[in-house]
Formats: sequence, structure tokens, C-alpha cells
Amino acid sequence: MTGQPQAPQADAPEAESGLMVRAEQVHKSFGSLEVLKGVDLEVRSGEVCCLLGPSGSGKSTFLRCINHLEKINAGRIWVDGELIGYRQRGDKLYEMREKEVAAQRRAIGMVFQRFNLFPHKTALDNVTEAPLLVRREKRSEARDRAVALLERVGLGDKLHNYPSQLSGGQQQRVAIARALAMRPKLMLFDEPTSALDPELVGEVLDVMKDLARDGMTMIVVTHEIGFAREVGDSLVFMDDGVVVEQGNPREVIANPQQDRTRSFLAKVL
Repeated sequence: MTGQPQAPQADAPEAESGLMVRAEQVHKSFGSLEVLKGVDLEVRSGEVCCLLGPSGSGKSTFLRCINHLEKINAGRIWVDGELIGYRQRGDKLYEMREKEVAAQRRAIGMVFQRFNLFPHKTALDNVTEAPLLVRREKRSEARDRAVALLERVGLGDKLHNYPSQLSGGQQQRVAIARALAMRPKLMLFDEPTSALDPELVGEVLDVMKDLARDGMTMIVVTHEIGFAREVGDSLVFMDDGVVVEQGNPREVIANPQQDRTRSFLAKVL
């Protein structure tokens, strides 16, 4: 499928109390390759939703569709009751201008596999950059919040270090602080520990657990089964562009109902 996404008949969820994310029949293709084949998902405010599945199942693509880094071919996605990337008139959807999409993205923090830090800026400068340029905050206010966030992720003594002077785990914690600096209502994590040495994974997961305890709504693409079991409120197993199974993480991990889920967990547990 290509072109403008089709507008389903369902009403917008603007009155649905407590629903932070709603995805409805989301399709995404790259040329002739159909990566998402009708994904439905709901995440309530304050929940941690973990997305599991083999490589190529569409997890990361779906995450990027939530903040319109990838444009969907069909379906709709709402964040906090607001349709993402499109404006609906009658039964048709029209893509928003990039400036309008950028305004929506301010409320959605994203942390990638690779840290994507500015190599020529210190940890402190990396965290203050977006609040200064995008939110137009006062420099003193942005700096104070950046210091507090870096202290929160355990890097209060690394404010003036450059990325090359930090370990991978420390760089990823700076990336989390940078996303939080924009005061997001939703955090997306795309395999945030996959590029780290095993001994550095725990320090990043500890920061994410702390965010979960504070009630941050999070969607996490991960292979960390222990994190999903301990912290997740819901677990979604994807394969071949569709949701195969979803439910309480502890129940799905202990007693998967679908053969494909069972086969995947048998290889990773």
C-alpha cells in the first residue's frame, strides 16, 4: 500500500479517560515489503508496555510510527487523544505540515539503540539543547533541569564530560535524560540496551525502572525478558507484522497461549 492512509470508521478516542496510546489497524510498507499488517494496541496512562518479538517482526517500525518518524500507509494512531501526523476532515485524513508534526513529537520522548548524542557537546549541553532551541526555555531554567536530570540518572559527576569520555551505559543514560528534558507524556524505548556490553545493561534498566515507579507511560521494544516480567504492565508479542499475543507479562511468559510465542520464548529464556 502507498499514498495517503485510509481513514477507518471508528471515532477518535478523545473522551477515553486514561488512554495514552491507541493504535488501530496500522499498516506500514516499504515498497513492496509490508512490515506492519494491521497492528492494534492500547496503552493506558502510567503503564509500561513491552514489545517482544524476533528481528524483522515490525516492533521498531511500529514504535517509529507512533511519533510519525515513519508515515503509516493505513490505520490511525492517537497519543493522549490526539491523532498523530494527520488531520481528519470528514472521512479523509490529511497529513500535517512538518512543523505541526514536530510540535506533536515534543510530547513523545524517544530513546534509540544507538545514543545519537552530539559528540562535540558535553553531557550537560546535550541535555539542554532541545529545551533551549525547541521549547525556548530560559538558559538558566534549562540548565538547572538538565543538572537535576543527569543527577537523577546517576551522572551528576559527568556533567562536563563528552560522549567519547563516557561508557555506553553512561551515554544511554544521557540520552534518557535528554528525552526527559522535553517533559514528555510518553517515552518510547527502541531496544535501549542492545548496543551495550552485558555488564552495562543493568544501569540503564535501573533508570527505566525508576521512571516506571514514577508513573511514566512507556513503550519498550526489548529482549530483556526479566525487565518485561518485573516492570511491564502489559506484554505484546509481535511476529511478521502482526500482534500474535498480548497480556500480563508474567502470565504470557509463564504460560504463552500461541505456538509462535512459545517457540520464541523457548529460545530466549
